[in-house]
Amino acid sequence: MSPRAALQTTETHLKALISKGMEGNDAAYRLFLQTAATHLRAFLRRRMQKWPDEVEDLVQESLLAIHNQRHTYDPAAPLTSWMYAITKYKLIDWMRRHARQDALNDPLDDEHELFSSAASDAADAGRDLNKVLTLLPEQQRAAILHTKVDGWSVRETATALRISEASVKVAVHRGLKALAEKLRIK
Repeated sequence: MSPRAALQTTETHLKALISKGMEGNDAAYRLFLQTAATHLRAFLRRRMQKWPDEVEDLVQESLLAIHNQRHTYDPAAPLTSWMYAITKYKLIDWMRRHARQDALNDPLDDEHELFSSAASDAADAGRDLNKVLTLLPEQQRAAILHTKVDGWSVRETATALRISEASVKVAVHRGLKALAEKLRIK
């Protein structure tokens, strides 16, 4: 049997089944949906070779749309063309959703650059901070480094520097004030 004859036979068979199904024959309608699913599966497999796991979901979405839109089918028109048009629109919708999801989840191809850049930026910031802190007296510099950079408590800093907690607070306050004045752009 030639491909054209096979297509014509399929068209005739499906039309007869949907016609009987729309007249109330549940068995014919069920057979129509099963036969249509086989054709739609083949149609979608050819177009979704990169996503074989998604084919069955799209077949089911297409069958549901065909079922919901069966009242729009014109018996004078080719049934398979109508079915494939609905399926094509479902495929386009799926591709749009898939493209949006891919856009939201861009792969990190340049992850080494990303992380090496962050590491070098952090190193640069550390060098800049050390330069700026050299403008301060030793006690203020140490108090700021321990409390603001290293995350030590005022008590831990006071113990390490052998000064009172009040002196640590004053040193931090005066040191930050002095830095703000020295770094202010005039």
